[in-house]
Amino acid sequence: MTHLRLHGERWTAAWACDPGQSRGRRWPDDDSPTRSPFQRDRDRIIHATAFRRLKHKTQVFVQHEGDHYRTRLTHTIEVSQIARAIARCLGLDEDLAEAIALAHDLGHTPFGHAGEDALEACARAIGGFDHNAQALRVVTRLERRYAAWDGLNLTWETLEGLVKHNGPLLDARGRPTARYASRGVPAAILEYNASHDLWLHTQASAEAQCAAIADDIAYNAHDLDDGWRAGLFTAEDVRKAPFLAGILTEVEQLWPDLDLARTIHEVVRRVITRFVEDVIAESDRRITALAPATADDIRFAPEPVIAFSERLAAADRDMKQFLFPHMYRHKRLMRLREGADAIVRDLYARFLAAPELLPAEWRRDLNGEAGEDMRLQRRVADYIAGMTDSYALARHRALFPHTPDVTARPDTWADGSDIPGS
Repeated sequence: MTHLRLHGERWTAAWACDPGQSRGRRWPDDDSPTRSPFQRDRDRIIHATAFRRLKHKTQVFVQHEGDHYRTRLTHTIEVSQIARAIARCLGLDEDLAEAIALAHDLGHTPFGHAGEDALEACARAIGGFDHNAQALRVVTRLERRYAAWDGLNLTWETLEGLVKHNGPLLDARGRPTARYASRGVPAAILEYNASHDLWLHTQASAEAQCAAIADDIAYNAHDLDDGWRAGLFTAEDVRKAPFLAGILTEVEQLWPDLDLARTIHEVVRRVITRFVEDVIAESDRRITALAPATADDIRFAPEPVIAFSERLAAADRDMKQFLFPHMYRHKRLMRLREGADAIVRDLYARFLAAPELLPAEWRRDLNGEAGEDMRLQRRVADYIAGMTDSYALARHRALFPHTPDVTARPDTWADGSDIPGS
């Protein structure tokens, strides 16, 4: 690494985001004498109500099924650790990478992707639902803790990274990029961007790119871990994925008689290490080729600088192609998805028809015209999106005579009987 500069006790690259040169916050705020702006962002996120709720939100398995499976909170912590590790090796601002990683899942619904898909279908009249856009709403509007403003009043760099960590949303002509070509950029993002320009047409900072790729690494590794330990697939199934087969063979050769739990851990830790080391090497190569002088040179680059090599990008696809049928669409989880879908749809319809059932703080400023008020629909979507799994279940049980069972063990039916073939 070259072109390093000293900040306190840390050497950072010239193209790292400099907290001393932050574009600032939307609302005036005094500087801290002991923390950088990005450190304050990290701390505000950790103390947010939405962050605490992640403890009781599903990653894949509903949280009641066992204490050892990931939740949104444990996933977030793993992402932040990986993001910091990558940022540190590349001379980037670790605090900014960590802040973006800690905030990246704040907009997720209860019941994981099943809940998000259901809320997206319910909210189509108001532009649908997007968890990245919802995370922006959480940190700019829905968190109500401070006397002087709504939201957390985070720095421009953290908000930019939260919105764009997966890449630009608009092209140079202002048209939606491929990811949003079919449905457009979420209205919540465009609305906020109109008053606080987040440069939707550029790449994100290198720190935000670290958070994005850390999310990918953590997803692959912990879903492999959770699914394997839950018995959704076996070692013989794992051998069907070439990348994983090679690692499993390596572990078995080193420890021929290792028990299953330790075998899984040895495989998973090698998966994380291989991806992280590859990202660092490939990103260093790309940065050297680009020769950026500032953080904005990273933003205006034609492609991300934090990336997998071609070989590990293929391994990433290999893992996703394995996990999709063996885990995400496994028959045991599909039953849980169906129940979660029904719960979210029921709640949305009931609150829309009877807004008086919303808590008092959520009814404030509503005119009561059920089904016709766009503000009501957005309010209902915000309310449901913020629910934990357990709260959504409790509200459904209070409002409906029957609530689908989404908390049964993954190897049993709702009545406790074994699933044939499990």
